[in-house]
Amino acid sequence: MSSLRMTSDLRRQLILSAAKRCFARNGFAGTTTKSVAAAAAISEGLLFKHFPSKAALYAEILAEECEADPDLAHLLGQAPSTATLVELIKGMVGHFMHISDGPGEEEAQRLRLMTTSHLDDGEFARLLYAKVSDLIGSVFTASIESAVAAGDASKIGKEPLNLFWFAHHTVLMAALSQLPAVPCLTYGDAADLERQLCQFILRGIGLNEAAITSHLDCELSPNSGQSVTAESA
Repeated sequence: MSSLRMTSDLRRQLILSAAKRCFARNGFAGTTTKSVAAAAAISEGLLFKHFPSKAALYAEILAEECEADPDLAHLLGQAPSTATLVELIKGMVGHFMHISDGPGEEEAQRLRLMTTSHLDDGEFARLLYAKVSDLIGSVFTASIESAVAAGDASKIGKEPLNLFWFAHHTVLMAALSQLPAVPCLTYGDAADLERQLCQFILRGIGLNEAAITSHLDCELSPNSGQSVTAESA
């Protein structure tokens, strides 16, 4: 039984390795499940036994990249607390707000793919949201509960994970407005934009002013938490 499982797991990793090469060379649109199967030296039918679609393959690759990121690993290793909660929000804001000025187009293309998925069948977006929830959701909810217990935050609603998605959607839309070569919207006082966005979100998820002042740095690092949302989800 164990040897069969190891064989199956190994084949899954071989498929993912082949898919990474194909996506890197041809992009998402230019890659087909047939080409991935050929690169992995298996049949397309066998590929579908492990991954039901191209979107599932790509979402799994992104999730693996996030899990391997040392900044995210550090964050996920922290005890639930107000400080952890603020660090998570800062990382998410820093990641999204620097997608458009990154060194390559890969992150920007992922954001476009995520956006078009919402307007199409939603498959890729659903898969990625589920993986982000599995990866980060419990840290966020436990940290919210810790902040409330410490008197640093007020409880808002019955579903704390909703607050994470509200924060995510806020920064996602802000990033989309900056994605074209000529931004759709030019924010005033751009130098203070990240701090202002963090303050807006932290207040929205219930943190009080004393906690925000105590935990939010005056200057946010442009490279902080680059993989906290998995998405460039």
